[in-house]
Amino acid sequence: MSFPSQPTPTLEEQRLSRTRNQNSLGLLFTYLRLSGPGWFQSALTLGGGSLSSSLYLGVLTGYSLLWLQPLAMILGIVMLSAIGYVTTSTGVSPFRAINNHVNPILGWGWALASLVASLVWSMPQYSLATAVVQQNLFPDLLSGTFGKTIIVLTVLVVSTTATWSYGQNRIGIKLYEVVLKVAVGLIVACFIAVVITLIFSPKGLLWPSLLKGFIPDFQSFLRPSSQYLPLLQSIEEEHRPYWTSLIVQKQTDVIVSAAATAVGINMTFLFPYLLLRRRWRRSHRNFVIFDLSIGMLIPFILATSCVVVAAAKQFHLQPQPGLTWGTNESRLGTASQLQQKEFQTMMQGRIGARKDEIQSYSPTSFSTTERKLAATLVTRDAFDLANSLQPLTGRSFANLMFGLGVLGMALSTITLLMLVSGLIICEIFNLPSTGWNYRLATLTAAFGALGPFVWNKAAFWLAIPTSVFGFTLLPLAYLTFLLLMNQRQFLGKDLPKGLRRWIWNILMIVATGVASFGSLTMIWKKGGTWGITAAVTFAVAALLFHRRHLASPTGEYESPEQYGR
Repeated sequence: MSFPSQPTPTLEEQRLSRTRNQNSLGLLFTYLRLSGPGWFQSALTLGGGSLSSSLYLGVLTGYSLLWLQPLAMILGIVMLSAIGYVTTSTGVSPFRAINNHVNPILGWGWALASLVASLVWSMPQYSLATAVVQQNLFPDLLSGTFGKTIIVLTVLVVSTTATWSYGQNRIGIKLYEVVLKVAVGLIVACFIAVVITLIFSPKGLLWPSLLKGFIPDFQSFLRPSSQYLPLLQSIEEEHRPYWTSLIVQKQTDVIVSAAATAVGINMTFLFPYLLLRRRWRRSHRNFVIFDLSIGMLIPFILATSCVVVAAAKQFHLQPQPGLTWGTNESRLGTASQLQQKEFQTMMQGRIGARKDEIQSYSPTSFSTTERKLAATLVTRDAFDLANSLQPLTGRSFANLMFGLGVLGMALSTITLLMLVSGLIICEIFNLPSTGWNYRLATLTAAFGALGPFVWNKAAFWLAIPTSVFGFTLLPLAYLTFLLLMNQRQFLGKDLPKGLRRWIWNILMIVATGVASFGSLTMIWKKGGTWGITAAVTFAVAALLFHRRHLASPTGEYESPEQYGR
């Protein structure tokens, strides 16, 4: 069963057509009511990766990189809008379209990379949910291994129930969308409350520096943030290059991580299938851009900017107390073991010593400025930020405010990772993404429940390396849809023409180029020669299997029952 080329208008399409006669307020209300897929994307991207990257972005660079995540999100929305254009114009499964009309290597690579990313990213979400419940919400009630087990099982049951409700019927889908909108709203409200608290604190915020931070400045890829110059100039000249290089390296890593968490490769897979489930067609093409803007761009910018501002205000250029050289134990319990280890690693890198030589160096082996700078660069997490706000808000309110926001992030992201994993597996095996096929497929992402037990010591910081991994795969999806958007034999009469085509291609090439630059940077930094070799091998394989003789477009929409509608 397929829809004809000119299908009967759906109820949503009829409502959209009636908006032409509405005033601005009525139009906005109708659009908000009909929006949905963009909110899914927002719930998926506002997870542990976004939180941890935003936090360390503020710790490391202050307000100077506030422009980064909004820019990364705008470029991501350009590509998601292109994906939406292709999907609503053809109504065809993107996975099959890419395999049949562009390149099977790219199609399978896109699907498998999205699945791997979803499985990897699920682990830090469970770790984050467990950590926030044990440290912020119920520290006395659910402590220890038993408490951790209860938390993980509860999160798994709640997430599975929510995800399975989405695949049942139209009411389940609508209820799921409402719950996600509320969750995203809760996340944003919690972090706005944090910034409001800081605004009315005795020292307030440095508004000129904050506003200047939204102006793009790409020097952070090449040199340390200007705020570090006084500290660097106080260090002996022979040791200054090490600290300068270390800061630039950390800035590069957190910049790539922050950009990677804006739009992940699995989001590019999820979005078109959400559109197919909602039966969005040609009449929805412009509405897709509104949906992404109101449901994804605005909540993401608000939440991440608030976290960056809060982290910058509380931690930028502030040394972490309790760090000592030559021991794995922190003083006074004010620094965690992870922070102590990070501090030791930085100092060890400066002297180039092996682990068995560490004890031969005393604190006097390093200047006070070096120790201060290393303590300043140590990673902080959401729990450190919550603790730093306690003098302003009180312990209970700070823990509740952060606890609810962070838990909302983790839960909403887990359900979306289960949803996209189920869709990918159903597509790979050509199964309907409904019924028990879909339900059992979603449970692959339950693999992440092992996170708190396997990597319990990494907890919050697990999110950053997994985000970097995802960013190395993102250009794959961007390149795939850039090619599909220019495939005349596939899009037919829907191929953009004239100036519109030029605009689409320029924006998509910029987005793909930026993602590719970040990806190659991370492949080289993390994988070296072997990483570059693997990337080149994949590119050669894709060229060998490039589609030269293409099938004619069917001009038909796929069955709604295939995707649960």
